[in-house]
Amino acid sequence: MEKIVSLCKRRGFIFQSSDIYGGLSNTWDYGPFGVELKNNLKAAWWKANVYERDDIYGMDAAILMHPKVWEASGHVQNFFDLKSDCKSCKKRFKAEDLKGKNKCPECGGELTEARPFNLMFRTYQGPVEDASSAIYMRPETAQGMFVNFLNIIDTKHPRLPFGLAQIGKAFRNEITPGNFTFRTREFEQMEIEYFVNPKDAARIQEEWVESRFNWYLGLGLKKENLRKRPHGKDELAHYALACTDIEYNFPFGWSELEGIANRTDFDLKQHSEASGKELKFFDDAAKEKFYPYIIEPSGGVDRSVLAILVDAFHEEKVREDMRVVLKLNKDLAPVKAAVLPLLRNRPEIVEQAKKISADLKKSFNTVYDDTGAIGKLYRRQDEVGTLFCITVDVQSLEDKQVTVRERDSMLQERISIDRLKEYLSNKLS
Repeated sequence: MEKIVSLCKRRGFIFQSSDIYGGLSNTWDYGPFGVELKNNLKAAWWKANVYERDDIYGMDAAILMHPKVWEASGHVQNFFDLKSDCKSCKKRFKAEDLKGKNKCPECGGELTEARPFNLMFRTYQGPVEDASSAIYMRPETAQGMFVNFLNIIDTKHPRLPFGLAQIGKAFRNEITPGNFTFRTREFEQMEIEYFVNPKDAARIQEEWVESRFNWYLGLGLKKENLRKRPHGKDELAHYALACTDIEYNFPFGWSELEGIANRTDFDLKQHSEASGKELKFFDDAAKEKFYPYIIEPSGGVDRSVLAILVDAFHEEKVREDMRVVLKLNKDLAPVKAAVLPLLRNRPEIVEQAKKISADLKKSFNTVYDDTGAIGKLYRRQDEVGTLFCITVDVQSLEDKQVTVRERDSMLQERISIDRLKEYLSNKLS
């Protein structure tokens, strides 16, 4: 993990938030390469679950919602952790992490009795800060899809099964054990709420588990680093009939990337009762009304980015040097090609390289770099996972060809400048 964290800061993937002020704990900013990787991941998820399917519709619900949403969903009553405070150093700990110990794990001081703390961030809407204006930062994106159930029925007229997909921020005021971006108070979710006939729910949940597991494999994650873990009855959420986690073997151990839960009809029933609006589905074929069950594949964007970085990180000896390379999937790699002039003191070579870079930028995320010797530039691009390095040299001015170096194999070949775009398109398709 230390090598991953170091690489992320050194190469502009992830920075500590508010770093110049000492940072804010468990809060991270995505730099130039990090935001590209994150956006590519979200685009791959959206493509697989919205564009390539006919039964899932995209959504983007507001972060701030009516406070009654969180009362109906059970978050106000049930969304809490039991926590103890140290009377000496004032640090707070989850009771489950203390494993029955009555002394502070940091300083050895006396701990208070465990008390419930709600995990939702509370804020106020409007100029007056009182109980009547209190609202919450959403702790999950799911409820925004449930409360729009009728709007989707009225506008899209779907048949069961159908789903809603959303990528968005969520906020949980929890004590975090660190592990870089794995567990943070502000995070991004990729969630699907898939509405099904109750009699089909168990089968469809299993289909989603397989589909989501295979999607991570398709991103290039190694199969030996992934596993499916069904929840025991004692760890299921109060609304869930069943849940299976897809876990990744991080350097700190097996931990959840995504959960696929059978939420039953809990959410639609709760919001029907609280709002007075009937959220049943009318099945034309069966001529009956009922509350659909909901299958929920819910994954973390930040966790997935971290797993991808860990899985892609390689160190290998090349002659006498150690090469660090991120062997990222071609769809996820932040940069597809880097254009490098071999001699930056030759204006005609620099001009040609910049022209090639500008032309490729219209089709691929391409960077131009002339800030070092060619060997150093190669290593820099390897560390950010750039797929191809294109070197413009003296000979390029004569034969109108450039040297293209492939990241993983480091093999090089001469390609005509006028065929460069076609060459990269074929490699990236």
